[in-house]
Amino acid sequence: MRTPTVGRNDPCPCGSGKKHKHCCLGKDEQVTSVRGAVETSETLRRVLGNQRFNSLEEVQAFVEQHAQQQNQKALDEFHGLSPEQMHYLLNFPFTSPQLARFAEVLDNTPTAPILTLFELLTGAIGAQGLKPTAKGNLPQKFVREAALAYWGEQKYRENTRFGGINREDDFLDLHVTRLVAELAGMIRKYKGRFILSRDCRTLLAGDGLAGVYPRLFRTYVEQFNWGYWDRYPEIRFIQQAFLFTLYLLTRHGDARLPHEFYENSFLRAFPMVLNEVPPEPYSEPEKIFRNCYTWRTLVHFVGFLGLAEVEPVTEERFCHRYRVRALPLLAETVQFQLSE
Repeated sequence: MRTPTVGRNDPCPCGSGKKHKHCCLGKDEQVTSVRGAVETSETLRRVLGNQRFNSLEEVQAFVEQHAQQQNQKALDEFHGLSPEQMHYLLNFPFTSPQLARFAEVLDNTPTAPILTLFELLTGAIGAQGLKPTAKGNLPQKFVREAALAYWGEQKYRENTRFGGINREDDFLDLHVTRLVAELAGMIRKYKGRFILSRDCRTLLAGDGLAGVYPRLFRTYVEQFNWGYWDRYPEIRFIQQAFLFTLYLLTRHGDARLPHEFYENSFLRAFPMVLNEVPPEPYSEPEKIFRNCYTWRTLVHFVGFLGLAEVEPVTEERFCHRYRVRALPLLAETVQFQLSE
């Protein structure tokens, strides 16, 4: 019997939300398609067993309808999203207005760690520009002054007690801000100096940070590699699923929840992500993933961009436990169009 097929770029009918070519396509031992599972899916066998068909075309139409219904069914593991909705959130986050809309200009002046550093950086560049080091980095004097202004005296002493700030990437928060600003076309090098681009000057003179922030936000999720912050494995899917994390925060972020809630929710929705973690002799894939997810998504995405408060629960220097609560900037940045 000719079986119905699933396109390479269609939502994978296993319900992962990924494109079929990035999920079950080619996996011989798995049920790779709801539509193409007439011979392998026990669920479809039961459904088809109660039906009478006069032609292969009727079978095809029935299976297509069944697959569509399954893909549009809200799933508990997706916190109320359907596989079809998840497909669009993962693969077309900025071009699915039926699911989520992103502000081009915010209604209020935003505050976020990345913006604090952006203001320090653009203030230092000013109208005259800022001369880089011989290696093309921000000058040491400015980096130290920015770290002191950003951290305050006490935290500056704590963060430099095992080594001072001698170059730009010794203050990684500022270094990342500079990279993102360059990727966003807000600053650039011209005639041996860092300068503000015309777009940056126009935005600052017009809507100010309310116009700058959406540009930095989109650049951070689309162009900047989150793995640059750390030494964890690639696991690009964490960044690809940024909008699902924001959806979780929108639904549950009114309460201060332990970071494990978001780890657990992500793993329940996408258990296959553990397949992206390369084996290591001294740590389990799940532990590696959890640490990576919390560090990249909670601390260095929603925390650094001011979308959520990510509060350490102890005063230990290398604390890895947090409480997470959404901040108003989240609702101003992205509005989900999903009905309850």
